[in-house]
Amino acid sequence: MIFRVLTLVFLTLFGGLMPALAQQQAWLQVEALPTLRAAQDRAQAYAGTVPDVAGFQIAAGWYAVTLGPYAPAEAAGKLSEFRRQGLIPRDSFITDGSRHQQQFWPVGQASVLLETAPQAMAAPEAEANVVAAPAPEVEIEIDVETLAQARATEAALSRDDRKELQQALAWYGFYAGKIDGSFGAGTRGAIAAWQQNAGLEPTGVLSTLQRGRLSGDHQAELAGFGFEYMAEAEAGVAMTLPMAMLQFDHYEPPFVHFSAKNGSDLRVILISEPGDKATLFGLYDILQTLEVVPADGARSRGERSFSINAASDSVESYAYAELKDGAVKGYLVVWKPADAARMARILPLMQASFASTGAKALDPGLVPLDDTARAGLLSGLEVKMPKLSRSGFYVDAKGDVVTTIEAVAKCARVTIDTDTEAAVLAQDASSGLAILRPKQALAPEVFAHLQAGPSRAGAQISVAGYSYEGKLPAPVLTLGSLAETVGLNGEAGVARLSLPLLPGDAGGPVLDATGSVIGMVLAGVKTGAKVLPEGVAFAVQAPAIAQALLAAGISAQMSDMSEIATPDALSAAGMGMTVLVSCWD
Repeated sequence: MIFRVLTLVFLTLFGGLMPALAQQQAWLQVEALPTLRAAQDRAQAYAGTVPDVAGFQIAAGWYAVTLGPYAPAEAAGKLSEFRRQGLIPRDSFITDGSRHQQQFWPVGQASVLLETAPQAMAAPEAEANVVAAPAPEVEIEIDVETLAQARATEAALSRDDRKELQQALAWYGFYAGKIDGSFGAGTRGAIAAWQQNAGLEPTGVLSTLQRGRLSGDHQAELAGFGFEYMAEAEAGVAMTLPMAMLQFDHYEPPFVHFSAKNGSDLRVILISEPGDKATLFGLYDILQTLEVVPADGARSRGERSFSINAASDSVESYAYAELKDGAVKGYLVVWKPADAARMARILPLMQASFASTGAKALDPGLVPLDDTARAGLLSGLEVKMPKLSRSGFYVDAKGDVVTTIEAVAKCARVTIDTDTEAAVLAQDASSGLAILRPKQALAPEVFAHLQAGPSRAGAQISVAGYSYEGKLPAPVLTLGSLAETVGLNGEAGVARLSLPLLPGDAGGPVLDATGSVIGMVLAGVKTGAKVLPEGVAFAVQAPAIAQALLAAGISAQMSDMSEIATPDALSAAGMGMTVLVSCWD
């Protein structure tokens, strides 16, 4: 039961209020915002029109803009006056400040203590005889329900009422059980935890007043997030979204973009495209190339669905997609790590609400896209790019790779052909090469056979390499000749090449006419202030590569080929063994 004490308060009668009421502080809560930035903006706006503006963080990551503190009677008068003048919203209300946490407004001001002496709020003595118009009546709720009475009123609740309370407990992170309206040990424990967190006696039974507070706070937060069930007919996707934090941005097949609103830093992208399992798996790979999908975090991929939990110091995201009725449907949610507590409430609701509504998928012709955007699939999204990419080549059947030392310098991680992470097994500064080992097993069909015999100056050679650093989907074969079997200053173990190469070719294999590897292209060689003519390149020779491999515990495959390879066979050998090596921050 709720026993309500209704007191008609007049400023002239204030001294006659009961002592407990006289020592209370009261605030007018005028707005609650989901982000600090938005709350600061609103507090600044109110400060220009009304006095006593203060701002506090409250539960669940929300921020309250308030006026006060006042004595309760004064707060009631202020509420009526400011509402009448249109200075504050009609739904503003009086609060005792028990939910106030850290103060954010005025900027730099320390939090106001609730136990401020009551004398500080008393009317000045000089005004004691001033007759003022009576303030509106204030309704104060005092929880005097006994535990037995609380049990009795709880027993009268409907199943739907009980479910709502379980949903509220789950929303605040106290309950993880089934929403079934049955108050067992799990629900009782959740109630006790909520009560203890609220500074109440943890009885495990909610009084009528406590039920009203829990349910009311829950409903207020849901309303504050502006949850709406968005049914995207064009995409055949439906999902509940917090539209107080989001706004529809644009269609860009296969995506429906929702951008941040009110400074929320939240983004949602609905996904819808016709396809099969290959489309699903391709989407899984492609999403992980995005800047908003960091490398760290759990991944799970099955035959008909996948999920990605990704996190870094600057961004967190969750992606889900499923294959159903000949279409791939899903979503990507992106937020800042500072919003993690709030997203822990929002995301489960979004996840539970997602539905593929029929076989219709987003029409690729819904909006005009150029061929590049359509082929890339990721128009409008920032794709992760490596610091640099160079070439490399397989040297054994296990997938070990030789590349230029430049490709692995100062890298947080190194990949082979973008998707396969590799460890740097060895580096040899004297020869300029590095050896990589893939972190997952590979079985290349083609790997290098090193030519142990001496090469002849003037012989025709070819270099396989990613000249354009991954912009093309396959390596390029460049033809030229072996100019000299020593360096410019007679250095042994280095060959001078005559052919036009680009920085991306560094680390690529140099093949002779048989398809044997006679060396690896070195990165640009420094020659002091001199600029070398175009078409001059250098390579570390095969014996030095074999020696470095042996030092790393790898047995090089030596060549016994003597027959001239056909152009097709030469191309197949070079293309088959060459890989893209990428360095990432």
